[in-house]
Amino acid sequence: MSQIGRYLQINASAQSADYIENKKQFHLFSLLTEQRHPATMNLSQTVRKSTLEGLKMLLSVDNDICRKIEDLSKNPQVLYKASEAIVRAVRNRHRIYFYGCGSTGRLAKFMESTLWRPFWRKIKESPVWAKAENHLPHDIENYLTGEMTGADRALISSLEGFEDLQLIGRLQLLDRGVRKGDVVFCVTEGGETSSVIGTILTAFEQYGEPDENTAKQSAENLFFVYNNPDNLLLPFDRSRKVLENKGITKINLATGPQAITGSTRMQATTVETFVLGVVIEHAIGTLLKGFLDSSELAESGFDPELNLEKALMSFSKVKEAADKSAPSLATLTDAEAEAYRHGRYSTYFAVEALVTVFIDCTERSPTFRLHPLDTVDEKEKKSWIRIWTDAKDKKEAWKVLLGRDFRGLDQSFYKSEFETEIDDPYLKRTALNSLENAGNDQQLKYDLSFSEDNKLKYKPGKKDIGIIACLSDEIESLNDPDSGFSKFIQFFSDAQMAIIRVYEEGHSRKIQELSSNIIWIDVILPRFPDPLGLRKQIALKMLLNAHSTAIMAMLGRVIGNTMTSVNPSNLKLIGRATYLIMSHVNNIISGKKWIKEHGQSDLLTFEEANTVLFDAIDYISSIGSGQTAEVALSIIRILEALKSKDFVSWSKAHSILESAGLEQYLNANSFS
Repeated sequence: MSQIGRYLQINASAQSADYIENKKQFHLFSLLTEQRHPATMNLSQTVRKSTLEGLKMLLSVDNDICRKIEDLSKNPQVLYKASEAIVRAVRNRHRIYFYGCGSTGRLAKFMESTLWRPFWRKIKESPVWAKAENHLPHDIENYLTGEMTGADRALISSLEGFEDLQLIGRLQLLDRGVRKGDVVFCVTEGGETSSVIGTILTAFEQYGEPDENTAKQSAENLFFVYNNPDNLLLPFDRSRKVLENKGITKINLATGPQAITGSTRMQATTVETFVLGVVIEHAIGTLLKGFLDSSELAESGFDPELNLEKALMSFSKVKEAADKSAPSLATLTDAEAEAYRHGRYSTYFAVEALVTVFIDCTERSPTFRLHPLDTVDEKEKKSWIRIWTDAKDKKEAWKVLLGRDFRGLDQSFYKSEFETEIDDPYLKRTALNSLENAGNDQQLKYDLSFSEDNKLKYKPGKKDIGIIACLSDEIESLNDPDSGFSKFIQFFSDAQMAIIRVYEEGHSRKIQELSSNIIWIDVILPRFPDPLGLRKQIALKMLLNAHSTAIMAMLGRVIGNTMTSVNPSNLKLIGRATYLIMSHVNNIISGKKWIKEHGQSDLLTFEEANTVLFDAIDYISSIGSGQTAEVALSIIRILEALKSKDFVSWSKAHSILESAGLEQYLNANSFS
């Protein structure tokens, strides 16, 4: 038994031993996306002194995206290839399938529900459709499917066990009817996500026995998009199978470490969303250029030149616009953080920006260990956040969000495969449990509507805050007393209110005097072609990501720039949590102050940290304290035991965490 094992009187559980011995392919702390970014090392300390400086620090990391996009614009051939694949698919009546997991799964939904479907709905209502309909499928809005591991229910929160299975990626591809000749984009921030790799490998298998000819065919249609350098991914067997496969076209969008260590919802997903959005934009423009003249293309929002490089380079201007809004955003960040400090709630309202708002809000849960959105049956409010849209009931709200009917997983298609194909007993049990919560019935459990029922149930208090996000033409609705926006403002008239407006230079933003208490955040973009609204959505995404991260750093859920409140809900996150425990403990015990006061201590090993982590998971589960972070709790218990050279209970460590918080505790024991 190790030193820390003796002090804490614990041995490695069977699951911990299995993770250490058999799950080495999920020990991912060598990846670039898992490293600490030098620009945000002191984020939590900075943001507590100055919210604005903390926001600027977070937003500065998006400069890495600018550099990556500049490099891409000099060598964009692979993006032209992707655009041509989409054009060819539509012309030949093949489908386009975007697939991801977690943040990239939400990206896939964004591609369908925010970019593709709304654009074609708008075109069908415009004069150019009379000309276009003779050249395009009548149901072209259905030609692009955005799917994520676990389907639509996973938009709310992760379905544990699914991410770690190549099997589910294969099954979802087959369930959605994807076939040879369809264009498949598999997107993974890390480049190692099992479910995403299972998807792309299954799509490749549809081309038959691999040889030079089939590889050439499949490479025209299959794209793997990721954010880590190849040399760091090659040691992982599943990644290597894709990277060395000549029948799959690779799009590497690595920008570097994330603003928060491992938080790939930020820069990794931002660059993927923007670049793939530009690819879709270029493909649609190319389709339309086949039968529309230059004036009709311009009327539809396109630059008639269809210069993909120029479209890429617009990102830097989008970032500049987001940066300029940081001072007003800081006021909102302070207000929302203060609401949570008082045990109050935020409610976000959006229509065109709903998917972007929804993604940021729901991703706060796994990143910062918050309760996911409350179900309609929840007896007490657990989630800090609600998200509403202009809809009269649950079903209509899902339709506003997705642009189509809810799409779950049918147990009859998946269950028998799970039971027979998953060898790992832990994964099998977890995945089967998650499958119970992935069906179409799940849409009835969540109500995103600004309905009379919700207004009665969630009447805001004085310290609650309502936040509107609106884009361009929606701004005028703020003046319309019959609009959902106006009614939402009225509903929060006795509470705090903020309005984020994203629009182009020269756009009319005249509104009637609403209230002197409203916090206004204006994001003003240059007037460049933006037919899908991609750039407005990206600006909003970057702002909301920085905003929500800053809030959580202010509330002690980020230490430095490390994700110490991470929920270890899958194999990758178990590895990240283990590494964070080991790193923070060793950082303290190797410091001069510690050595002077407590003597030399053996450095904590990855195996020891993992043993403690799994014991912490069991402890948290036993007391039902779902928001207590295992990482923070484990760090404190280990350090207290090393101090006293004696047993320290979980309850004592829990008491210290509750009273002091991890950052204050670490500062008191640091080496300075």
